[in-house]
Amino acid sequence: MRATVRHVTDGTHLVHGANTNWVILTEGDAVTLIDTGYPGDREGLLASLAEVGSSPEAVTAVLITHAHNDHLGSAEYLRAAYGTPVYAHPAEVPHARRDFLHQVTVGQVLRNGWRPGVLPWAAHALRTGGTANVAVTAPEPFPGPGPLDLPGRPVPVHTPGHTAGHCAFHLPDSGVVVSGDALVSGHPTSRTGGPQMLTDMFHHERAAAVASLDVLAELDGDLLLPGHGPLHRGPVRDAARLARERAH
Repeated sequence: MRATVRHVTDGTHLVHGANTNWVILTEGDAVTLIDTGYPGDREGLLASLAEVGSSPEAVTAVLITHAHNDHLGSAEYLRAAYGTPVYAHPAEVPHARRDFLHQVTVGQVLRNGWRPGVLPWAAHALRTGGTANVAVTAPEPFPGPGPLDLPGRPVPVHTPGHTAGHCAFHLPDSGVVVSGDALVSGHPTSRTGGPQMLTDMFHHERAAAVASLDVLAELDGDLLLPGHGPLHRGPVRDAARLARERAH
């Protein structure tokens, strides 16, 4: 599936795949990849690396905001084919291994099928590998606290709720926050534009997901790169607060 690459700031690209985004951080010839889209996004993922002048061989690491299929889709492929390490929050590592699965169920989707956009989204998710086995054989926890020694120097920020080990990534030098699914700016199941939480059925613990918006509100930045929806410009603290207001 085709992916659209958007240059955000020096060394940072937001890529729009099939209803899901990923982020490419470049530093010379090396790359950090944050998330990988659906399994069906693989062709687009590889094309997006080529578009920024890179290749899968140049990916220093894959960082996972969380281990849902639409973000984990090609992580094991890169690990197995190129030896790329796959990093996640310690609480998300067993999820990425598929020791358990915290993901919206078919029953939840059917119960919410009356909502606008839910059934078309579900059909699309099935076509692009939303129920495929994308377990990562050997995911690793982040090497330590603080900035990671990777292109872009991203700082993991634990934002649990959507999943137990969900992480955003802060790039303080460039004012960028990669928010994954803790804070989005749109989704096929939403009729609202701008900063918002995903629909309740997608969150493992909704109360924790709402509380994580306060964590994001503490981050300095004016470029929000969400897991779903377009780039959002403006203070991240305001975006997080708006999403929190909309959540009640």
